[in-house]
Amino acid sequence: MISLSRAPGACSKRLAATLYGYMFLDDFILLYPVYALLFVETGLSTAEISSLFVIWSVTSLVMEVPSGVWADAVSRRLLLVLAPLLAAAGYVLWIAVPSYWAFAAGFVLWGTSGALQSGAMEALVYTELEHLGAADRYVTIMGRARAASTVAVMTATATAAPVLALGGYRLLGAASVLACVLCAVVAMTFPEHREESPEGMPPGAYARILRDGAREMRSSRPVRRAVLLVAVVSAVWGALEEYVPLLAAGTGVAAYVVPLLVLLVSAGVALGGVLAATGRRFTDRAFAATLAVAALALGAGAISGVATGFVAIAAAFCLFQLATVLADARLQDGIAGPARATVTSLAGLGAEVAGIAVFAGYAAASTVTGHGVIFAVFAVPYLVLAFALARGDRSRRGDERSRGRV
Repeated sequence: MISLSRAPGACSKRLAATLYGYMFLDDFILLYPVYALLFVETGLSTAEISSLFVIWSVTSLVMEVPSGVWADAVSRRLLLVLAPLLAAAGYVLWIAVPSYWAFAAGFVLWGTSGALQSGAMEALVYTELEHLGAADRYVTIMGRARAASTVAVMTATATAAPVLALGGYRLLGAASVLACVLCAVVAMTFPEHREESPEGMPPGAYARILRDGAREMRSSRPVRRAVLLVAVVSAVWGALEEYVPLLAAGTGVAAYVVPLLVLLVSAGVALGGVLAATGRRFTDRAFAATLAVAALALGAGAISGVATGFVAIAAAFCLFQLATVLADARLQDGIAGPARATVTSLAGLGAEVAGIAVFAGYAAASTVTGHGVIFAVFAVPYLVLAFALARGDRSRRGDERSRGRV
């Protein structure tokens, strides 16, 4: 018989295992590395492909907050089940009727899928851990989950080439749909304890929850700071990650070396998730130092223009991932009301807006300078944020000392 003192630990381990499986399957999509090639082979121009990415981003932007409210009003687990199924439907369209409008519809489904997960996942995991009295394990579990996600992308990238050679895009699509279906099955096993039964939600519950989330942001300075922190910390490096292959190619290495450099950076991201637990007790000053070191490493590695500089870039992305997990944990710790997924989605909305700004800035800068310089320039916001956090930490310490002398 399991003792009561051990039961919460066993439950948190089951929750973690379910989350790791979900995150791995959600990103084990063999179409990821080659879907752009599918678009090109279908006859799409670069402008048409770019317009698809815009459709994807706009969908995520529009659906972010409504999906968070829905998660709080209905069921976070339900959204995590539906999300991969929507993505699977998009992949079926891409393979069955490859055309511009099928690709566009697929990106709408994919963007909606991501929005359904954003906020709902973090809220469900934190709430369940809090229910078990194990909220302090959130950083460790979410860090490892993000590492599992990165490992899935790396594995899918390595697997895609032989599968494509064996069965073409149809086999890649079938494998991707299967992964999504399995992901939905795993999601069904998530526990979900709610203070209010979804069936008992009164009319107007959605508007009430949205008001609760907005009120929590207005009334809680720590929550406002955490929302901004999540948005800024995650958005810049998350957007830059899309350009890592171009930065690698710009070093002048042979084409076959580019994936290896990208893989090195992905390994850094995975390691950052695993190491996130080491920063659980970071003060603002320590958090600021982490961002500053990451920014300097990113700038130095990018501006070097050589392949060995990717060691520094991988280290930078490792620290950025660690900081992202810690920022999310600060947000979850600060939320006290029932609209946890809604507030988390508001942070996701900020990250989406900031990410689009980075994409636009990168596009404009690319007309006048190279990738290395652009990466170095985008390291500057992290230095500014680090300075602001360190300064704020000093001010708070000074206030605390002054109150202590009174």
